[in-house]
Amino acid sequence: MPGSMPPALERLVKNLQRLPGVGEKSATRHALQILRWPSAQARELAESIALLHERIGLCSRCYTFSEQDPCSICSNPKREDSIICVVEEPGDVLAIEKAGCFQGLYHVLQGVLAPMEGIGPEQLKIRELLARVQNEAVKEVIIATSSTAAGEATASYLSGLLSEKGIRTSRIACGIPMGADLKYADHVTLKRAMECRTDLSR
Repeated sequence: MPGSMPPALERLVKNLQRLPGVGEKSATRHALQILRWPSAQARELAESIALLHERIGLCSRCYTFSEQDPCSICSNPKREDSIICVVEEPGDVLAIEKAGCFQGLYHVLQGVLAPMEGIGPEQLKIRELLARVQNEAVKEVIIATSSTAAGEATASYLSGLLSEKGIRTSRIACGIPMGADLKYADHVTLKRAMECRTDLSR
């Protein structure tokens, strides 16, 4: 019933609902779970959230989230600094690092081109990418934006800019995920899988 929830609990529920994919029921369930925690555990959660904006900023080189500048990846001498992987968001860096499949550096665009939402090249870290390509000994740029319409448009735009500068540019392959049933794949995924097929005769 409206008004039956204590104000402090209601406030937490409303704040939790701001998280993506969390509705009122899920937020209420999470809030009640936190209420059952020992006060020290709840305080630790609150403090960890409060410290996010105090300690974490953007790396001035690749623009991922970091507590140090430059970030631990950019400052690692063992990374291959002639290859840059361009991604949309800092979360994409975390995903690729977790996969352990890339040893170069990154560049985070902080979004994708979305003209209808007022997001053009000036709102993204594209100027900074071109400056890195010009000032650093970059041999290849891997464009790893998502396979959405906006991600593809951004990849195409970047490819055009980089080709003008004579930089080798590649695009990550997209297609049928491991373990997926072919008949359930959508036509766009199937099209990309066909276009990015691998030669097995070598």
